[in-house]
Amino acid sequence: MIDKWTLKTRAMDTQNVSKALVGGTCLTENEPYLKLEKRAIKIQSWWRGNMVRRTLLHAALRAWVIQCWWRSMQTKMLEQRRRLALRLYTCQEWAVVKVQAQVRMWQARRRFLQARQAACIIQSHWRWHASQQRGLIRGRYEVRASRLELDIEILMT
Repeated sequence: MIDKWTLKTRAMDTQNVSKALVGGTCLTENEPYLKLEKRAIKIQSWWRGNMVRRTLLHAALRAWVIQCWWRSMQTKMLEQRRRLALRLYTCQEWAVVKVQAQVRMWQARRRFLQARQAACIIQSHWRWHASQQRGLIRGRYEVRASRLELDIEILMT
């Protein structure tokens, strides 16, 4: 069903409306059309505002998704760098530990060999001294070119 307002607005052309607006005169027959035009402008501005807000919301959501992805990538890269640094640090520490162990083993072996050599010297001196003091084997010998003369005396104390 078509009412009077719709018929009047259809009949009016844009030139009459613009003349009425420019001239500053408001015709009574143009008045409902102007109200309708203002309402249409309000609806259009509301719709454009909604479209702009929706577009901005979509852009903000896309930016937020990209930011979340980038932050997760940064976290992963930081974790990879941290693990690599930790791996390098542990390799260096193990190398240091191995070198220290080798040096300590070499020092201990050197001390052991020195102590063993000292013990052999002490033992040989002790054995010579013990054999001289206790008199287990006393004797003298003489080596000549043709024969060996031995005079051994064994004493038990």
